[in-house]
Amino acid sequence: MPLEELLLSALLQVLFDRLTSRELLQFALQEGLSSNLKNLENKLKMIEAVLFEAEEKQLTDRAVKLWLDNLRDLASDAKDVLDEIATKASQRKLMKERHRNTIKVWNLIFSFFISWSPSAVKFNFRMRSKIKGINSSLEELCKQRINLGLQLVAGKSSANALPQRPPSTSVPSEAVVYGRDGDKAKILEMLLRDEPSDANFRVIPIVGMEGIGKTTLAQEVYNDKAMEDFNPKAWVCVSSNLDVLRISKAILESITLSSCDFSELNLVQIKLKEAMTGKRFLIVLDDVWRKDYSLWETLKLPFTAGAKGSRIMVTTRLAEADFWLHKTQQKLLSDDDCWSIFVRHAYESKDIATYHNIELIRQKVVQLCKGLPWAAKTVGSFLHSKQREEEWLDILNTKVWELSDEKEAFKLNYLKNGR
Repeated sequence: MPLEELLLSALLQVLFDRLTSRELLQFALQEGLSSNLKNLENKLKMIEAVLFEAEEKQLTDRAVKLWLDNLRDLASDAKDVLDEIATKASQRKLMKERHRNTIKVWNLIFSFFISWSPSAVKFNFRMRSKIKGINSSLEELCKQRINLGLQLVAGKSSANALPQRPPSTSVPSEAVVYGRDGDKAKILEMLLRDEPSDANFRVIPIVGMEGIGKTTLAQEVYNDKAMEDFNPKAWVCVSSNLDVLRISKAILESITLSSCDFSELNLVQIKLKEAMTGKRFLIVLDDVWRKDYSLWETLKLPFTAGAKGSRIMVTTRLAEADFWLHKTQQKLLSDDDCWSIFVRHAYESKDIATYHNIELIRQKVVQLCKGLPWAAKTVGSFLHSKQREEEWLDILNTKVWELSDEKEAFKLNYLKNGR
């Protein structure tokens, strides 16, 4: 699959994340933008449903390729608008917080003023016009997709377009972990330290970009002997499917070691609460993609029955401080650690001494991986099957690596799926 389509699939996911942001939704409701944003979300979902087939057809149909190009431009415009609204929402929130302690009546007057000031009215009108324009263009694309014969392929959607990693488990995925001893010690200390302000449980997020090794670090912590004092323990891979019923059932099954046939969330949460009552538990929610406050509030209801000192460890790319009260930001690995991971996966039984340009290869590998352990593992695993040194240099010299740093994950997906 071409790299551009990987980026388009990811861009649509970014738009859906923006459109479900609690802060943005509250601002849109106050400023009369909700219906426009909901219309935008519905049209994007309609187009997302045929994106997989469009990506297949565009290789042989120039009209479909042009359709995708237009979609990419519109998606980029939509992201710019949503970013502008999110920025304004954050500014408005800060202004209101500064006046939180004023007399109530003056606070109401202030809130009214900032919502109906000339600049606010002008901003809302401009945003509404931009969104309507984007929606109108998306509506035209929806009509064009019918003429282009783009239909939803059963069991496939744009969610499949971006290569997905297999679900994680608590079983360590790496025999040796490089450069994470300090991070592990810090998280263990946070998990084991009790604070006077603690409620029944505390959330400890591991935050970092994709591929930096959050899951591997969580596995190391979860299986450490110091965690034996937590009982029960559960591990759930969340990913893009933030389904409260599915996650609650997975936690319950992990704790009870038996399958759960309930289809009603109420019954599942009652059983889960019974299983956790008075117990000091440890739950890992791995690879959380979305921040949805209302779903989180529902999911955590049974956890309040646990004993004080219980912990929920979350691995996520979401760094919002207002959502994760305690967080550990993962740092990039050193060049030496990245090279060690690469060597372990690329060479294995090969004799490094037989490679004449080993120093040049090392320079290119560490430059490519930029401190990401997942990148080192992916590149190493891919080159493992290549026997000749010339093949390695040819791949490492490909122009796809000249893209900006922000597209690192897509470069590696291209390496795995696009060659």
